[in-house]
Amino acid sequence: MHRIKEWTDKHIQGDPVIWLVVICLSLIGILVVYSAAGSLAYRFADGNTEKYLIRHTLMVVLSLFVMWIAHKIDYRYYSKLTKYALIVSAPLLLYAWQYGSRINEANRWIDLPFIGLQFQPSDLAKLALIAALATMLAKRQQKITDIKESLIPMLAWCGGICGLIAMTNISTAVLLFMTCMLLLFIGRVPMKYLAMLVVVGFFAGVLAIQFGQRGGTGMSRMTNFVNGDTPYQVEQSYIAIATGGVLGKGPGKSVQRNRLPEAFSDFVFAIIIEEYGIIGGVFVLFLYLVLLYRGMRVVANSDRAFGGLLSAGLSFAIVIQALVNIGVVVGLGPVTGQTLPLISMGGTSLLFTGLALGIILSVSRGEQEDLSAINGELRNTARAI
Repeated sequence: MHRIKEWTDKHIQGDPVIWLVVICLSLIGILVVYSAAGSLAYRFADGNTEKYLIRHTLMVVLSLFVMWIAHKIDYRYYSKLTKYALIVSAPLLLYAWQYGSRINEANRWIDLPFIGLQFQPSDLAKLALIAALATMLAKRQQKITDIKESLIPMLAWCGGICGLIAMTNISTAVLLFMTCMLLLFIGRVPMKYLAMLVVVGFFAGVLAIQFGQRGGTGMSRMTNFVNGDTPYQVEQSYIAIATGGVLGKGPGKSVQRNRLPEAFSDFVFAIIIEEYGIIGGVFVLFLYLVLLYRGMRVVANSDRAFGGLLSAGLSFAIVIQALVNIGVVVGLGPVTGQTLPLISMGGTSLLFTGLALGIILSVSRGEQEDLSAINGELRNTARAI
């Protein structure tokens, strides 16, 4: 037992609560995806549900490995990579828009040769933009009101990246834009400049609706929601929630998984409630809120502006996406196509989520090491006295 603790203290660092929450959500995801992927298996794998179980489990393990690698790297190193990541992500978004794989009437994916996976450039762009904003805000805290040096670069990158993402995925662009707004607010950007960012975002959204691939779909979904029209998938989601009750039907006993489109992805939360009840759904929501709290606690404990802003931005991005997904499932918002982080079946999106969480843990680890160093110096000073 002592050796296990020694190994854990040496290799698993950072906030232990975040590690626990991530492992819990990952295990829940494996269980629910195994159950929810039944219809997918019968359509494409001759009923072999184990194929999707193994595939999803491997991706979860790989994402945890990516998270572990990322948390071992000094988070300050990520500041040096943000410019290059942004420069790479912009042409990738353009390439996906024009030449990417077309699924659900949008070119969001780029096929990765030899490994049989598809990559969404928006995942890289989200991570790069949040890290870049954290870097710019940290470096320009003393010149935060300088329009030319501080405001224009941040507005340009936010509007440009969110606009490019919106050409194929409006909901992802909107969520990223909201995350950027929160990050800039935390970074002490004056409200009048945030209003300017809203104007930039509005014009970027208008261009995306006019020239993008999902403008019509986005507008129709918003219109349906405002008018109270219930789409088929939301209707089936309501049935899953209503029949799940307080305690649920039990693991693997979902009925709606065979009728609910994207039951293993966009509407996986409905399957969680159907099988594990309202208690299971509340528990999952609680885990995401704990993740947000611990991420923001890292911000409060951080002595360096970059680490705090980086942890805040990434925490917001993950938890806002989760809350939007849950809101759609229970009818609090229009259908968006957003997955449930760490739970929905996915490929490279899981890896980028793991990378984001690893960076948050890296910030937490750095703060712990700084605190340990300070305590060590105080002890040495006390002994010398």
